[in-house]
Amino acid sequence: MDGADMVVADDRLAAVLTALGHACATPAQIAASLAVIAEQESALPRMVVGEVGLPTPLPLADGPVEVSAEDGNTVTARVAGGQLPPIDQPGYYVLHTGATTLTLAVAPTACPLPADLGAARMWGPAVQIPSLRGHRPGAYGTFAELDAAVQAFAARGAQAVAISPVHALFAGTGEDFSPYSPSSRLFLNTALADPELAGLSPLPAHEGADFIEWGEALPHRLADLRTLYAALDPVVQATIGQEGGSHGEALSLHALFDALDCYFRPQGLHGWEQWPEAFHDPRGAAAAQFARDNPQEVAFHRFCQWLARTSLDAVQQRAREAGMAVGLLADLAVGVRPGGSDTWTMRGAMLHGLSIGAPPDPLGPHGQNWGLTSFSPQGLKAQGYAPWIALLRNALAHAGGIRIDHAFGLARLWVIPAGGTAADGAYITYPFADLLRLAALEAHRARALVIAEDLGTAPKGFVDAITARRMLGMRVLWFERAADDGFIGAGDYPELSVAMTGTHDTPTVAGWWRGRDLDWAAALGRLPEGTSRQEAESVRDWDRGLLWASLTGQHHRPAPQDSDPVVDAAVAHVARAPSGLAIVPLEDLLGLDEQPNLPGTTVEHPNWRRRMAGPTEALLADPAVSMRIDTLARR
Repeated sequence: MDGADMVVADDRLAAVLTALGHACATPAQIAASLAVIAEQESALPRMVVGEVGLPTPLPLADGPVEVSAEDGNTVTARVAGGQLPPIDQPGYYVLHTGATTLTLAVAPTACPLPADLGAARMWGPAVQIPSLRGHRPGAYGTFAELDAAVQAFAARGAQAVAISPVHALFAGTGEDFSPYSPSSRLFLNTALADPELAGLSPLPAHEGADFIEWGEALPHRLADLRTLYAALDPVVQATIGQEGGSHGEALSLHALFDALDCYFRPQGLHGWEQWPEAFHDPRGAAAAQFARDNPQEVAFHRFCQWLARTSLDAVQQRAREAGMAVGLLADLAVGVRPGGSDTWTMRGAMLHGLSIGAPPDPLGPHGQNWGLTSFSPQGLKAQGYAPWIALLRNALAHAGGIRIDHAFGLARLWVIPAGGTAADGAYITYPFADLLRLAALEAHRARALVIAEDLGTAPKGFVDAITARRMLGMRVLWFERAADDGFIGAGDYPELSVAMTGTHDTPTVAGWWRGRDLDWAAALGRLPEGTSRQEAESVRDWDRGLLWASLTGQHHRPAPQDSDPVVDAAVAHVARAPSGLAIVPLEDLLGLDEQPNLPGTTVEHPNWRRRMAGPTEALLADPAVSMRIDTLARR
């Protein structure tokens, strides 16, 4: 920390290596592990990733090779000096030489920019789907309320709507309801599905309170979905089942996981790691027998995925029809819960016995353990990057852009052995260049934007790499400080960026100005040691002056309780920035005090539980809100 090199102790390294499958307790084990690694590195890779216009190094002998494109067109090229001559068209190719077949991915030089989609500078809101309200009562917002919000913003000139992850949670439970703690990143949160968008009958209305009671709402939703499915004509059920079959074994296994989780969770067994060992193998005899014994239950969960996929597709299609160049901006969470569907079905591609987080630093002296896991770097290579490609494609199937949460994880992740603290971890590296190129390739194929969440200390070379790929970095008002501790001018934001007044994890503009975040910090004992609420207020008051001067050039600032002029100025600030995209959270457009999530808390703060006061269309009609939207629209 503080710029000093940190040396990871041998015992910590040994714990991480063991979890990665490299036994290292004795010299003999170390030698055997090194031999296995050497064998893996010398084996023919499942996929080689290259770039348009550059020769591709290949592990093939010099000589002729047949290159087959996705459209079936085949040409003969010659490998010389271990390199394939440049290919001019991005895409996936199959190389044949003798008995050897190799897959080649050729990435474009860069991702699409807003200008490539029709507008050099765009704006849009960020919304938390469950917080939205519609005209029908609901315990929380679904894709129906998202659709209404998208239409309301499209009518006001927005080109995009950023949403938090819609990854699959654990079906029907009120546990792990954070969108950043999913069971699977490959499938969708079925609790957000809307039958009417899929052409089916609506679900019963449930009156919702100001705070979402997830423990009640999600089981009720699952029960309503079961009733809807049971009432469908058998022919319709069969048709939906056949359509789901096009999504292959992965969907079948995920539906089986949800069925098993619904069976075992009431017994107190949370996640597949707590299930009887016979069920740990998704393709084993016990899981297969359960599927045969419970075909309707598995079919029901396949239906729920169809419903979520169809209704989310409808939202994106209607966004485009309403004139949005991007539509939905999807969010890819950095990891998944260890006991969830992804770790059960993709055993070889995931880390096991390791959780991810952040090392100790001046802002977090104890480090962070997020309770999540992610892809294994060696597992990704062994599977030809198929899980990463599937994740990108599934997200872009319903969106015009993606935000990669904690994008530093494409280069390295801090991993923590089971039972250890965050300080017991170490960084493991990922095939950064390959993952970046594949993201650019999939974005090119989908004509979609890529936003790389790059807040924090970047790994060496990271910024240059994403800039070269034309991925948009995030420039959040609160973190854009000048050398004199003020806030940088709007003109200093780079064009290759997303200018933002805040995120779901930061105080709202109104809340910061009023000191609401300081109230929470004082109540939860999170102020700096030895600092009183009054002392924190004194520091904040100085910062208020710096912010107001940076936003307006004026020295006479509004009173701490007069936040509306500051919200107006903050919105105008990001609107003036040359960034290709400006994103303003709905909470800031409305001038609300409270933020959706307070990092580092679970039950202490109502994370992901707050509701909006009314339907989005009505909220946007407020004169102050309308004026802020007009400011953005004039970009």
